[in-house]
Amino acid sequence: MQNNLKLLAYQMRKNPTKHEKLLWYALKDKLPQYHFRRQYIIGKYIVDFINLKTKLILECDGGQHSPEKDKERDLFLKSKGYTILHIWNIELLSNLDGILNMILEYVRNK
Repeated sequence: MQNNLKLLAYQMRKNPTKHEKLLWYALKDKLPQYHFRRQYIIGKYIVDFINLKTKLILECDGGQHSPEKDKERDLFLKSKGYTILHIWNIELLSNLDGILNMILEYVRNK
């Protein structure tokens, strides 16, 4: 199973969604001092972005996500000490600067 996850994470890094690309380049451009990784494996899950130092996970959420669908995953990640910020794709397009400010405030205070 772990090899399948590694392959899937690799493929997801090579073929990001347009929203993941937008957030990735914004993180690299505006917050380069805070090292985020993409498509990172934790247990049996792959998270979109993670800052390992602060244990902050960023999830770009489109139609495939919902609180009901992600409940088990979020509970597992929270039990490991991670904080998860779900960012709806439409929010990325309409409020990118606000999202980056929220991320910056979180990582600065950890």
